Amino acid sequence: MKKLIICLFSLVFLASCVDDLEDYNIDQKRATTVPAVTLFTGATKNLMDVLTTPNVNTNNYRFYVQHWTSTQYLDEPRYNMTSRLIPQNMWTTLYRDVLNDLKEAKRLINDDATLAAGVKQNQLAQLEIMEVYTWSVLVNTFGDVPYTEALDPQNALPKYDNAQTIYNDILSRLEVAVDQLDPAFAGFGGSGDILYGGNMANWLKFGNSMKLKLGMVVADVDNARAKALAESATAPGAGGVISSNAENAAFEYLSAPPNNNPISSNVKGPLSTREDYVAANTLVDAMNQRNDPRREFYFTQVNGQYVGGKYGFPNTFTSFSTVSAKVAAPTFEALLIDYAEVEFLLAEAVERGYNVGGTAIEHYNKGVTASITYWGGTEAQALAYLAQPSVNYLTAPGDWRQKIGTQEWIALYNRGYDAWLTWRRLDAPNLLPPVDGLIVPKRLIYPVNEQTLNPGNNAAAASAIGGDQSSTKLFWDIR
Repeated sequence: MKKLIICLFSLVFLASCVDDLEDYNIDQKRATTVPAVTLFTGATKNLMDVLTTPNVNTNNYRFYVQHWTSTQYLDEPRYNMTSRLIPQNMWTTLYRDVLNDLKEAKRLINDDATLAAGVKQNQLAQLEIMEVYTWSVLVNTFGDVPYTEALDPQNALPKYDNAQTIYNDILSRLEVAVDQLDPAFAGFGGSGDILYGGNMANWLKFGNSMKLKLGMVVADVDNARAKALAESATAPGAGGVISSNAENAAFEYLSAPPNNNPISSNVKGPLSTREDYVAANTLVDAMNQRNDPRREFYFTQVNGQYVGGKYGFPNTFTSFSTVSAKVAAPTFEALLIDYAEVEFLLAEAVERGYNVGGTAIEHYNKGVTASITYWGGTEAQALAYLAQPSVNYLTAPGDWRQKIGTQEWIALYNRGYDAWLTWRRLDAPNLLPPVDGLIVPKRLIYPVNEQTLNPGNNAAAASAIGGDQSSTKLFWDIR
């Protein structure tokens, strides 16, 4: 009887502590509020992951630029975008897991009355730079996309905005954000800033390098805007652009899932036994012809040789070079932009007549050297490589687009999206589809969810860009 009274008393006591039965359903292990810095970190990592992963359900850029090819499944290297949810997975990650978190982090920072003005300004600028980067990926991948009506939970059917209009707006936003950065104050720092650990001087260089990079994308269609951005980014007193490999926008992965290098989960190595990918002969042959010292860091060997599998055809895994142990390592870092890319962009800017300092040859040589030394080669190897007639800027075949574009294509190994963007801009090197009737993709098609759930706006966007086809060129691709 005494035990029964005690139990009844306990139940009455517990009931008196809650206002509603729903209070019993609160998950004590799930956070109800998330700090802005956590959202910033998560969004940055999600962006890194989706641009780095080689998973064929999400990211096939390495196929499109013929850095890798497959062993037996030919849909992806032959540009099939409908057999899997490739566009959907890329789209969803960028909107839901990156932009949405950055938007919420921005709201929290704006509402935080305890932050010092300088710190708040820097944090908002960091968020804005990452937003601009993400929007640029969406526009440069799909073309017209939801922008002004996007990220609104009350609007399930957002309209699509004109890609060039979006791009002009994000360029303006980037300029404002870079101007707001002040290295005299802190921003997101420590472990919360997975790119630079709170080094705001490096964030300023990152922002300026993005101005240069995103400006060059529109150089053929809006030369004046590209020129202004390039010259602003490199102007004395502007804070500079990335000028060494130590300043690369890099994220070092950890050794164990889920924070490991996503490549390590998809290729044969310590975390996976998959044998889906080999190096493509397109890239391997180009590097073999130039005796490129980066081959040992890019690929494995077969009987002491670097041998690429035929792009877009079945390949036996053991017969061809594949991803190197360096690239497949769980801790191998991912990059958003690096010193080599910046130097190639500067070489291009000089060739276009922009006042960014130096000569095209100087910047080209620095770009090649930066890439070789980043991967583990020496400056002596870089000098020997540059001395070859097929590499030397004065004697390499083709015009400046072909010279810079080919070397940038080689240097952007393991950065499929950026290699694809550069190839589409400069039309170099000459990449051929594996079979007649195919065209190397110029964009990703729109996700099937958009076609079925937002059909009116999606159809209008498809019509506006000239058809929802992978062969449809984007607004800046006019050559």
